[in-house]
Amino acid sequence: MRICSLVPGATEVVAALGLGDQLVGISHECDFPLSVRHATVMIEPMVGRGQALSAEIDRQVKELVKTGRRLYRLDEQAFRRAQPDLILTQDLCHVCAVTPDQLTRAIQCLPHQVDVVTLGPTTIEGMILDIERIAEAVGQLSKGQALADRLRCRLDLVRERTATLTPHPRVVCLEWLAPLYVAGHWVPEMIELAGGSDVLGSKGVPSRETTWAEVEAAEPDIVLLMPCGYSIDRTIRELVRIAQGQNEWRRLFDHRPRSYVVDAASYFSRPGPRLVDGVELLTTILHPSPDHSVDPVKAIILESAISAMDAAS
Repeated sequence: MRICSLVPGATEVVAALGLGDQLVGISHECDFPLSVRHATVMIEPMVGRGQALSAEIDRQVKELVKTGRRLYRLDEQAFRRAQPDLILTQDLCHVCAVTPDQLTRAIQCLPHQVDVVTLGPTTIEGMILDIERIAEAVGQLSKGQALADRLRCRLDLVRERTATLTPHPRVVCLEWLAPLYVAGHWVPEMIELAGGSDVLGSKGVPSRETTWAEVEAAEPDIVLLMPCGYSIDRTIRELVRIAQGQNEWRRLFDHRPRSYVVDAASYFSRPGPRLVDGVELLTTILHPSPDHSVDPVKAIILESAISAMDAAS
């Protein structure tokens, strides 16, 4: 089977099912695991090129949406050359990836019938059910069910661990830096599973714009910085650039609750198997103990970012 996966989380599922060698096309964000990178990249983003800051990316997105232009370009020639039998796409977030309507013309140009699986999970269980849908589409239903069972088992272990843990820290999850956005969809559920209370986000509801006043009024015990699609390094680089002249960020640093920068691209932004890794990571952040320390590759306390900023100033 020739598979074209235009969703990073779905690409991870295909690889987890042992079918990475059948990928003939991926999106520009499909970077995990390394074994998928042989496939042709078929999506070009129209925003956020180079090292654009959050505010500039937000401006570009809003301008393109306002004028009815696309946020992503599909390489239709590469798509036709790949001759996919199955396309994995999404209809959850038009800002995050190419949407099904953009594929219509390209699909019509193919000389054969193509199966299309459109994904749109808003919860952890929805993500797991999509794993089973992908597995069925690629003829690996038993492997998909086994993967889904393992993920559900890991979540059950987290529930057992956090069921008796108190207190439940008040958490604010910021999914964008300028303007500020509160993380939505599955993130509030992840916080709840990990033994916390997301005081601004709502389970299954899209992310939304917020203000510093709302963040401060929520009186969080913990602030998690998880800009959508960002690594820890990219988030810190941006903080170094934007925080120098913004009193709101300095106020967070100077009067901060316990705050972390997390690897959003790997463990929070993409609805795929690694969301469960994200839940396990949150458990160690919200309820630290000598036996469960935070992996600095996955999350770092904000004090480390502050040191970087001070060194750069």
